[in-house]
Amino acid sequence: MTGLITGPNEGDDIMLGQGKKSKSASVKVDTIIGQQTRIEGDVHFSGGLHVDGRIKGSIIAADGSASVLTVSEHGDIEGDVRVPTVILNGTVTGDVHSEEHIELAAKAKVNGNVYYKLIEMAMGAAVNGSLVHAGEAESSVVKFDRELVDNGPVSD
Repeated sequence: MTGLITGPNEGDDIMLGQGKKSKSASVKVDTIIGQQTRIEGDVHFSGGLHVDGRIKGSIIAADGSASVLTVSEHGDIEGDVRVPTVILNGTVTGDVHSEEHIELAAKAKVNGNVYYKLIEMAMGAAVNGSLVHAGEAESSVVKFDRELVDNGPVSD
């Protein structure tokens, strides 16, 4: 008798969420970091990255890519995240920068600031930091030219 062991094939989709269908529910995954895996150092990628393990370092998507990061409830990232689309159900200790869409599922926890263009947040998700909408980050800094004026000595 012969057996056949199959795993994810190129082009296979992983369904995420709690039975709820959404635009981000079907994601093409190119790389999986398993639950028993720990990576120390920055991770640079393009395509789909799924994290079940621990990463101590930043996660950075290739410039101009339509990359997607998914982090399961077992996933833990200690570092900044810079990915266009993020689907988070685990923990990130660091800032999250999402140029397109971020989905914070019920068990998501971010200990840092979240910079987003579009955000979806489920009941139970936690952000211990600021939520900053794209465009606000640049406009919140006010620049001005300061003229030097000699008003003489300051008295009390």
